[in-house]
Amino acid sequence: MIKAENLSFSYNGSSPFVLNGLELTIKNGEYVSVVGDNGCGKSTLIKLILKFLKPTYGNIITDAKRIGYVPQKSEASNSGFPITVFEMLNSYRKLLKVKDKSAVAESLRQVGLSEHSNSLMGNLSGGQAQKALIARALMGQPDLLILDEPSAGVDIESQREIYALLKSLNTEQGMTIVSVEHNLDAAISNSTAIFHLRGGNGHFCTPEKYSAEYLRRDSRHA
Repeated sequence: MIKAENLSFSYNGSSPFVLNGLELTIKNGEYVSVVGDNGCGKSTLIKLILKFLKPTYGNIITDAKRIGYVPQKSEASNSGFPITVFEMLNSYRKLLKVKDKSAVAESLRQVGLSEHSNSLMGNLSGGQAQKALIARALMGQPDLLILDEPSAGVDIESQREIYALLKSLNTEQGMTIVSVEHNLDAAISNSTAIFHLRGGNGHFCTPEKYSAEYLRRDSRHA
């Protein structure tokens, strides 16, 4: 599904590199949480997968037929723009050339927002707005879903609902999910694998192994 070889990236084309010689393989059906300190290159990696950025060196290949993307809420703010949830999703449906007009209603049903179809995006709570962005990403039935910090600025109850949905999409529909996470508890509970970025490179580990390290680190700082 996703393969990176000797992937290096710098915003100015030279040292220092945000990513340096990174190797990465994500298989179909996996749910991978990308974790690491602030500024380590998590969002940069996502943008390289999405081809929003081009590698400075190396290459990255994604063979997904359709990718759904949920950006950070700050990047997708509709503040001050009077558009309803339905209008936002329907515009995206047309952009994707999805002919089935019921796709909007189905996406809203999946995220539990059917009753907010005619609500203005600007009037939604943080959790509702995030669900609307996930509904947009699910339009057209993607086989790869990419999220950038899906629980940022979201209330606890909505976080539970969002992660339950993501886990269901992965385990019941076989959707491949890649999620940049600062919510380490959610990463440990829901992922099939964790990719830890550090020093421009990264390594995979199981949620169980990462959980043990996370708990040890927590105890050292208690």
